[in-house]
Amino acid sequence: MTQNDAPVIIEAALNGVTSRERNANVPATVEEQAKDALACVEAGATVVHTHAPNIVVPPDEAAEQYATAFRPVVEQHPGIVCYPTTGIGATIEARYGHVELLDDMGLVRAGFVDTGSVNLGGTGKDGLPPNSSFVYTNTFADIAYKMDVCRTRGLGPSIAIFEPGFLRVVRAYYDAGALPAGTLVKFYFSEGGYLGGGQPLWGAPPIIEALDLYLAMLGDADIPWAVAVLGGSLLATPIARAALERGGHLRIGLEDWDAGPTNLEQTAAAADLCRSVGRSVATVDDTADALGLP
Repeated sequence: MTQNDAPVIIEAALNGVTSRERNANVPATVEEQAKDALACVEAGATVVHTHAPNIVVPPDEAAEQYATAFRPVVEQHPGIVCYPTTGIGATIEARYGHVELLDDMGLVRAGFVDTGSVNLGGTGKDGLPPNSSFVYTNTFADIAYKMDVCRTRGLGPSIAIFEPGFLRVVRAYYDAGALPAGTLVKFYFSEGGYLGGGQPLWGAPPIIEALDLYLAMLGDADIPWAVAVLGGSLLATPIARAALERGGHLRIGLEDWDAGPTNLEQTAAAADLCRSVGRSVATVDDTADALGLP
């Protein structure tokens, strides 16, 4: 079997910062997240990502929220890959402690490890960058901490690539033989509407040329990769089919397409696209094998 016909990993990102006011379909409570996750797994998702309803809490409280969402999924589908988003805190230990607590509970097989910093947002009504001081910040020291936690605990780093420099950091770890097993890099492409609307001021649009750039940078590195579109429908862009034809995987969900249909519908549509290009949808075991999870 070649990479181009290997089973496809589908990641379902269930909610993110999408509010119930923005989309009535979003699972807003941990109980709703568990129910939604189970439906998506039945439809073909083998990676589940959620944001706790309240992330501005200490690690133990955050972990309890995620545990309520993840536990039914893990119990019914042993080996499934669940992982949370970042916490909020003054130190990396505070922002990442819930991942370690969830691992102690046996509820996660991956940890988020975003490998750079970026001004996330879009243009204002005047077409200019907004008067905002928000930066999604990941220092090299923070990245090293998260990589080390994943390496020592046997968790697979789930890495969002917002800008090309993020991928350079991944390659540096890979070339040094320090990239933890189980890594999945996801190329994030930007469309309008994400995080407050306007035209995106970060990343690349979902065009073939942008995908080609990332794949050229990835080069001969044996690292599984997926594509995602923030602010729109991945499956409506040319990069979804192109990624499948080139051996990649897919991430969908209401976190990314906050105006989209249900997570279940998005997962089912992704699975249909996989089959239409002659690739099967990965099982839980397929996913662990493809990622090389410990």
